[in-house]
Amino acid sequence: MTPAAYVQLDLEAVRHNLSQVKRYAPNNKIMAVIKANAYGHGITRVARALDQADGLAVARVDEGVRLRKAGFNQSITVLQGFVCIDELQLMLQHQLDAVIHTSQQIDILQQQTGSASSLSVWLKMDTGMNRLGFKGHDFNAAYNQLLHCTIVKQPINLITHFANADDLLDDKTRRQIDVFNHAIQGYPGQRSIANSAGIIGWPNVISDWVRPGLMLYGCSPFAGKTGAHFGLKPVMSLHSRLIAVKNVAAGETVGYSGTWECPVDTRLGVISIGYGDGYHRHTRCGAPVLVNDLRVPLIGRVSMDMITVDLNSQPTAKPGDPVTLWGNQLPVEEIALHADTIPYTLLCGITQRVQIVER
Repeated sequence: MTPAAYVQLDLEAVRHNLSQVKRYAPNNKIMAVIKANAYGHGITRVARALDQADGLAVARVDEGVRLRKAGFNQSITVLQGFVCIDELQLMLQHQLDAVIHTSQQIDILQQQTGSASSLSVWLKMDTGMNRLGFKGHDFNAAYNQLLHCTIVKQPINLITHFANADDLLDDKTRRQIDVFNHAIQGYPGQRSIANSAGIIGWPNVISDWVRPGLMLYGCSPFAGKTGAHFGLKPVMSLHSRLIAVKNVAAGETVGYSGTWECPVDTRLGVISIGYGDGYHRHTRCGAPVLVNDLRVPLIGRVSMDMITVDLNSQPTAKPGDPVTLWGNQLPVEEIALHADTIPYTLLCGITQRVQIVER
């Protein structure tokens, strides 16, 4: 029996995608980004598959603590760092590396005594993202303050983040690179600048550490491309089943608010998937769905538990038949376009009621 909504995870694809990162950045260390529950794939299962990465990166302290408690010994960098003494103490206890991006964090570090040289840090430069990090003279001042914090391991590592690297025609990335490289001349310590888009699209600027995220899960960071264009394999596929098939006359409407009207007599299929499972509510009519591995169009609005499709091209489809919402034959990047969103949103949006099956 084909179950209701479930996700199939191919962990060998994670390992393959890591090998592709190494192909793009053969002389660099890899900090694998597994924040947000590994982009919806499961933080501990993905971390196990990334045992050949040099380090891991998460967004928040609690994610790093979870990994340590699960037994992972690689370096773990917390990209948001800490915001209070309690979080700093957790980072020290679990040997997590901190990104330093505000003067308040430095104030907390300066108040600490003992535990000499026990915290590895990445000092973040804001080169144009205008989110986290220090600019200009503030960056230099923060660096000098960290030099005199007894709790901070030396040398201090240096990091920045691209804002527009997924647009290869946008000169902002080049300007960010120039700002970063000019400001850190002569500073010791490791450097990190390239995310997935930087690794693939800006190979001449790769520094000591690369930070792949989306590409580890088999997706392209560039609009109009899929992971397959770059030798990547999708890790997640989303599946369900037909639960009903019925005939609807021409002129009848389908779904909430009657937004779709049958232009001809229509053989309609109902699938057990909806926004309650993470299938995006704003996915438009016409989005492809695989029924028995054949494409059919979505019709009507996505509801909480169900979607409807046009089965006129599949006269023998019946309840119980398998359905794929995205996966190997149907890239998640394509579905994201039909939902006016990005693959990150779809991958991270799978809800708890969806069964997880590992391959």
